[in-house]
Amino acid sequence: MKKGWRAKDLEDALEWLISAGLVYKVAKIEKPFVPISAYADQTYFKLYLSDVGLLRKMANVAAGYILQKSDDFREFKGAMAENFVLSELMNLYENEWFYWKSGNMAEVDFILQHDTDIIPIEVKSERNDKAKSLAEYRKKYQPRIAVKTSMNNVSYGEIRQIPLYLLWQINKYL
Repeated sequence: MKKGWRAKDLEDALEWLISAGLVYKVAKIEKPFVPISAYADQTYFKLYLSDVGLLRKMANVAAGYILQKSDDFREFKGAMAENFVLSELMNLYENEWFYWKSGNMAEVDFILQHDTDIIPIEVKSERNDKAKSLAEYRKKYQPRIAVKTSMNNVSYGEIRQIPLYLLWQINKYL
């Protein structure tokens, strides 16, 4: 990419990729209120590839490596888990998707407007139970339900633990 490119230089190409269904755009919100789209800041967003298998292949990551525990793969494994979760959610909901960010302090991966609930969804690629950003979000907004996806087993409560492999059944746990 040419140094100094701005959004206006890339806007048409980006819109084409989104319209073609090749990437998903997830806009930032700072306030999770209904309707959530009214609080979106479309100038800040994340892009996700629509196919996590293609992402893995394009990144030249061997399929078996995904199941290994390795510190040198942890960051990208987290990105792949986020991409997988969004792909699953896109199959279930025709919603516009958002992420929440509070300055540089905390960030929750996805925000779902489900009927009258605003549900934060935190993604973990391993069995890591620490979710500081989700805790910060919950402290600030007291959602009725919050979701954490990881490799842990299902658990209920204010934070619903949903294993990554069961995410396609998320409606059963909400």
